[in-house]
Amino acid sequence: MRLVTFTDAAGPRVGLLLGHDVLDVAAAVPSAPRGLVDLLAAPSEVHAAVRAAAAGPDPEAVLPRASVRLLAPVPRPGTILCVGYNYRGHTAQDDPEFPDVFTKPASAVVGPEDAVVLPRASTEVDYEAELAVVIGRTAHDVAPADALDHVGGYTVLNDVSARDWQRRTSQWVLGKAFDTFAPLGPAVVTPDEVPDPQDLVVSAHVNGEPTLSGSTRDQVFGVAHLVSYLSQVVTLQPGDVIATGTPQKHQHVLDRGPRWLRDGDVVEITVGGIGTLRSRVADPRTPAVQH
Repeated sequence: MRLVTFTDAAGPRVGLLLGHDVLDVAAAVPSAPRGLVDLLAAPSEVHAAVRAAAAGPDPEAVLPRASVRLLAPVPRPGTILCVGYNYRGHTAQDDPEFPDVFTKPASAVVGPEDAVVLPRASTEVDYEAELAVVIGRTAHDVAPADALDHVGGYTVLNDVSARDWQRRTSQWVLGKAFDTFAPLGPAVVTPDEVPDPQDLVVSAHVNGEPTLSGSTRDQVFGVAHLVSYLSQVVTLQPGDVIATGTPQKHQHVLDRGPRWLRDGDVVEITVGGIGTLRSRVADPRTPAVQH
């Protein structure tokens, strides 16, 4: 299933993408939760009822995609845990012994139709393309062999980063924490549609130009390891998000030096089999063009 959180005149609720349409899950399965996180954590019989409704949808429960607004599928994660330098080739260093973990606040989350707003306090805003894991079942001190059983689905996250703030201290959090610095979506894809999370291509385009690409096969720490490792410290709850790191930018992009995000840029992050997260960049410092 490709689950979304959407809103219209009737308010926000969970939906299921059906091509160019959205199945209103609450209308199709009245017993189903209205929230995506609650649906992920619901019993298997509820999931079966939603799948059955999607297989033969009631026309009254189907909305044209263009008639609704997609929100972040998990609008306010309880915890967002991010991993740095998790792709071989991202640095010249040997594989680290342990994951390099930092956090992003829930206040940074925006949806696939929201802008990334450049803060007045930073002049060096960058992007990162990441496979994100959404927890579906509470995980505490789980073994790697059992870790994927606690995954509710997968989505796409753009780990927007203010590099100038990131360099201010040894801790990265403030450089990652500005409002709108965690675009998420468009959908959470359930694990039955992702046979192997370690066989996905992650890529980015900026204004149509390909700027990075890599495979999750090259992650130092795969999804199962990360869920298990982090659950030793944090009791992971349904709706928590783990961002698994970004591949390195293409060499020609590195060779020409930093090109920070600007007003009007369009950043597209794609994870094969999961979807494309498209974010427009807005700069409140840029004067409006007078016509």
